[in-house]
Amino acid sequence: MGESSNIRVGIDLVRISAIAESLASFGDRFLHRVFTEAEVTYCMSAPMLVSSRLAVRFAAKEATRKALRLDGVGWRDIEVVRQPDGACDIELHGATMAKCGAGRLALSMSHEGDHATAVVIADRNRQ
Repeated sequence: MGESSNIRVGIDLVRISAIAESLASFGDRFLHRVFTEAEVTYCMSAPMLVSSRLAVRFAAKEATRKALRLDGVGWRDIEVVRQPDGACDIELHGATMAKCGAGRLALSMSHEGDHATAVVIADRNRQ
């Protein structure tokens, strides 16, 4: 599938405790630098899961950057959007959407113990 492939994959693994430490050290400054208002609202809605939910979204943003080969884009330009059925999708905002050339994005996230992971598949075919 080489360089001409229209399919790209990104994966990331995050320590949940590292996100908890960032939240404890930097608080709202960290939250609002990395996450959208909707992401923060959802993550804060379950106090026992805050760090896990934030970590898995952080991993999803990193996996998206890798799949799309994006450098220099804002964290908040990549958003994890939770659908009514509980599934999550990636939504791109601002210049990131025009810059990346992705047709469709597929997201899978999971967290267990002290780890959160996400995989993003970018299909650059615009169907």
